[in-house]
Amino acid sequence: MDFEEDLKKAIEELRKGEKRKFEQTVDLIVNLQKFDVKKNQINIFVQVPHNVKKKKIAGFFETAQKGVETISKNDFRKYSDKKELKKLVKRFDFFISQASLMPSVATTFGRVLGPAGKMPSPQLGILMNPDDKSIHELVSKINQSVRIKVKEASIKIPVGKENMKDEEIIENIVAVYNALLKVLTKEKENVKNVEVKFTMTKPVKIKIR
Repeated sequence: MDFEEDLKKAIEELRKGEKRKFEQTVDLIVNLQKFDVKKNQINIFVQVPHNVKKKKIAGFFETAQKGVETISKNDFRKYSDKKELKKLVKRFDFFISQASLMPSVATTFGRVLGPAGKMPSPQLGILMNPDDKSIHELVSKINQSVRIKVKEASIKIPVGKENMKDEEIIENIVAVYNALLKVLTKEKENVKNVEVKFTMTKPVKIKIR
């Protein structure tokens, strides 16, 4: 498949760049055309074959749980202080919740979690009956997922880290790109072009036609 061949060449090209003191993120940039981002809201989670980043996850539960940092019902009062609330939202990448607590979560945390795009969502983040097994499965699923949220015609999605193997990065890109195509109104016709970059490099264009 040409797309994968071109991706391989692009990653090889990016690796020739100056070595940085930190591990760079690999970003996929998809530039859209003939697509109204206001009318067609896209906010999906895509399962990728290889972990991009271990996410810091907190959970709203009635009682403390293993495997995830818990904010229990008794702790909610503390977060009526907006400073504490903002600190909490910065500290974690992702929040999950027990379904029965969602009304209280919305009331107490919604004003900061909402705008930050971190409210527990039915897609990936709300548990009916939290037990060790279901929490562990959900945490694994979250770590194995990439979020695509379309706010403008150019979408930047982190798909890997530079220390991953090229094949792993390519497999993640293909999974994310195919999932995005499925939710675009005209699929490939909505894609103007695709680029790949490392954090500190210029993007390399990929042929898609």
